[in-house]
Amino acid sequence: MSKPTLLVLIPLKDDDSYSQVAAHFDIVYAPTPAERGAAIDAHGAAIRAVLTNGTTGLTAAEIDRLPNVELVSALGAGYENIAIDHARARGIVLCNGTGTNDDCVADHAFALLLAAVRDIAQRDRATRAGVWRDQLPMRPTVSGKRLGIVGLGNIGLKVARRAAGFEMETAYHNRTPRADTAFRYFDNVVELARWSDYLVIATPGGPATHHMVGRAVLDALGPRGFLVNVSRGSVVDTAALAHALASGTLAGAGLDVYEGEPQPPQALLHLQNVVLTPHVAGTSPEAIAASVRNFIDNGTRHFAGNAVLTPI
Repeated sequence: MSKPTLLVLIPLKDDDSYSQVAAHFDIVYAPTPAERGAAIDAHGAAIRAVLTNGTTGLTAAEIDRLPNVELVSALGAGYENIAIDHARARGIVLCNGTGTNDDCVADHAFALLLAAVRDIAQRDRATRAGVWRDQLPMRPTVSGKRLGIVGLGNIGLKVARRAAGFEMETAYHNRTPRADTAFRYFDNVVELARWSDYLVIATPGGPATHHMVGRAVLDALGPRGFLVNVSRGSVVDTAALAHALASGTLAGAGLDVYEGEPQPPQALLHLQNVVLTPHVAGTSPEAIAASVRNFIDNGTRHFAGNAVLTPI
């Protein structure tokens, strides 16, 4: 029996991932914009499945050029740039990699928080330059503080569990409160920020959360507050954040995501009170392996006539 043809729109991180997927699908590999258009032109009628991610997405126009596509999957949890409604109208099955990289993202969120609050990057540079501690201002403690989480989903819950190890008090904001947690709930992000010492953003991206964290939230977090974003760059107003960091109305930030990716956030690059990483919170050998396994499981189930394990 021939294998279904799969259009892959994202880089597969290593040869092992590629070979595992190739064991189950005939791959059309198009991880760059130029390759993407050419691949759809050349193979559109043959493609039965698409593997993408939330940032790369899949447009309605592209779906219309794939007449036989049955399955569209995001490798990770995010799917904000996939034309979900258009795909559903076509009867296309949608799935994602929810749960496969949650630990990795939560680990990275705490790494950014610790690095920003304790000023790790600047103190590394100072040490290499021969600067001793007496010439440096003291930094706050992370333990025992108040942590606000915007988006208490799977990742947010794992961030909260890590916070418990630091004896932090945790509260959160969601569209609606969760019945399965005793954490304090705020129905307003500004009020959560006002309560918090540190604020971690773990909410999905997309129009509903665009610039959810702007000047009002940053002002409420205040001059001793720190912001961490491991969700999507669109959730934070970059211009407002740059102003807050430069003016001292916010103490610091740690960002794994930012507007305009993959270009670095120009408004932030000159600031010493922000730690930046290039959207790597969800990537590790373990997380990628789990995501690939999950996609293969979903794909093989679908083409065998069974329901996918992690539907959108």
